[in-house]
Amino acid sequence: NTAVGYQSMFDATSAECNVALGAYSLANNTTANFNTALGACSMYLSSTAANSVAVGYNSLYANGADNNTGVGFEALKANTTGTSNTALGANALCVNTTAGNNTAVGRDALDANTTGDKNTAIGKGALTRNTTAGCNTGVGVDTLLFTTTGTKNVAVGNLALAFNTTGGNNVSVGVCSLYDNTTGSENVSVGNSALCANTEGTNNTALGHISLRANTTADNNTAVGYGALTANTT
Repeated sequence: NTAVGYQSMFDATSAECNVALGAYSLANNTTANFNTALGACSMYLSSTAANSVAVGYNSLYANGADNNTGVGFEALKANTTGTSNTALGANALCVNTTAGNNTAVGRDALDANTTGDKNTAIGKGALTRNTTAGCNTGVGVDTLLFTTTGTKNVAVGNLALAFNTTGGNNVSVGVCSLYDNTTGSENVSVGNSALCANTEGTNNTALGHISLRANTTADNNTAVGYGALTANTT
């Protein structure tokens, strides 16, 4: 073991192959092995969790599970039993408690997530309000920004599905595609601003720049090509 800093690895008894740098880093570790904690209070409460990496103040502070990586200020701070999570960025997955298999890259990515599993958020603010929903993928700044409990959504492109809250099973590819969608589900939008005004409409498919752009609540439409059905509303 290597421990540098005030009370780092203070409670260690039979732990092996750990590295702790910073005041109180891995302070409560007793028997866990193969952890790396860099930063004051990193992995502070962790006692038996193994194979984890924490870099940054309070990162993985409460961790009690194996195979987690938290890099950044308070990344995965509240994690207790969630396993196989990766958080890179300040506050990423900071209130996650029991959820596992999440990946958050970017400041505030998945920062409100508590028990939602199998989410991927890449980009500042991606999935920032997600709490319990699982199986969402957001790639781009502020993708799925307001989603709370909507599940199985894919958003690629800045602000894609930004205002989605509970809508599920949507696919949105392109800047601002499905931007205003709140509760609409089973929509497919490919192209910048495609279906961008949709709020509650379901089972719509828009392929092409600004296709179905004005659609708000209409269902079961298919638009293929630049500007297709761009004036359709309800």
